[in-house]
Amino acid sequence: MFRPSFRSIMLTAFLLIAGVLAAAAVSGWLSLEALARSIHDGKRNALALTAASRVLGERSVDLERSARQYLVLGEPALRQRFDDALSEAHLALDTLEASAQGLAAPVGEWRALAAAIERGLETTPDGSGTQAAADFSADFLALSQVSEAVERTIQARLARESEDLLAELEYRRHLLAQHILAAVALAGVLAALTSWWLLRPLARMERAIAALGDNHLESPIRIGGPADLRQLGEHLDWLRQRLAELEANRNRVLRHVSHELKTPLASLREGVALLSDGILGRLNAEQREVAGILDSSARALQERIEQLLHYNATQFDARRLDRKPTALLPLLSEVVSEHQLLIQAHKLEVRIEGDAPILSADVSKLRIALSNLIANAIRFSPEHGLIRIDVQVQEPQVIIDCRDDGPGVAEEELERIFEPFFRGSRSSTASTKGSGIGLAIVREFVAAHGGYARALPSPQGAHFQLELPHA
Repeated sequence: MFRPSFRSIMLTAFLLIAGVLAAAAVSGWLSLEALARSIHDGKRNALALTAASRVLGERSVDLERSARQYLVLGEPALRQRFDDALSEAHLALDTLEASAQGLAAPVGEWRALAAAIERGLETTPDGSGTQAAADFSADFLALSQVSEAVERTIQARLARESEDLLAELEYRRHLLAQHILAAVALAGVLAALTSWWLLRPLARMERAIAALGDNHLESPIRIGGPADLRQLGEHLDWLRQRLAELEANRNRVLRHVSHELKTPLASLREGVALLSDGILGRLNAEQREVAGILDSSARALQERIEQLLHYNATQFDARRLDRKPTALLPLLSEVVSEHQLLIQAHKLEVRIEGDAPILSADVSKLRIALSNLIANAIRFSPEHGLIRIDVQVQEPQVIIDCRDDGPGVAEEELERIFEPFFRGSRSSTASTKGSGIGLAIVREFVAAHGGYARALPSPQGAHFQLELPHA
């Protein structure tokens, strides 16, 4: 089954939208072109009718003047002037008949009157006097009235054409606006449909990637839409299966390592216990000392194995957060209360100062980080020491400073102190030996919240600082 690619869909959608908008533009351009031609033709016709009407009126006056002068004076030149004026008037009438409808009656009447006057001049002797001229007054008056009627008819026609042109202009303006709105709406619908069809698989892909990051590897990944996005979805599903295999292998390796290391280690400890108890024979002082060293080393080795497995699980678990609104100061107070027995045993004072807003955090993981930080301060503080925990807001972060009166951290070890199983050079006494992963877990869990844990130089004791975002 053919499925278009993301690129081909985008190109097709772009071409469709461009085609719709181009069609609207071409339609508007053609409409304006037709309107411009109509205006141009109307203007040219109006000029021709107006000029012909003016010529007809002027020639009517010339006809009357030259005819009267010819009847009185009898000059042939005056009769020639009459004939010339009549010829020009006929040309104007031809123009009126060709350019406008509805003028046949007045034009025919004008021609009939002019022909009657012309016949009258031919039958009247030359130089007949003013009386003969007066006999033509009624004809000339009728001719003048017909010329005025033609002019009024033309003016009324031009006024109607002007109104019709304005109405046509308004109609085309509305039509053009409708075409543009329809084109924009259609382009918007096409863009929305294309975006919906393309963004829906992208949203699924985003959720699938987030699920992979949260180690939710159970559900298959199915991405629809364009062919290349479907192919990318198949790659993501392959990655999901691969991660699931790797996770299964990791758990299997941890189980095997735990079993393979703990079983002989348990046998070793059991043998050392038999030797120490003298079941296999009485030991002298040197032998008991060696047995004690072996027992201590076996216990330390077992503890390191358990810490390593715990730290590995902690690193993996740090990526998954169950964020909830968390009050930081009450949480700190609860953590301090959990260590109250150790605090009393070391005769320490723990002081919490400052204020903080509500954080969005995973309470259990933040509690572990704070507990490890405070436990570290308790472990290295001398008797009657003071542990100060200051909380302050420095937008957009909440700063937690933890200071103690212990041996502190060497300046060259400020960054390494957060490495797993690293113990600083100033904490080498037997009473203060720790596992070496507490601060590493602090940094892991704080980083998972988008913050940072650091050790700062301090003239006395250790100074650790946590940054947690609250916005």
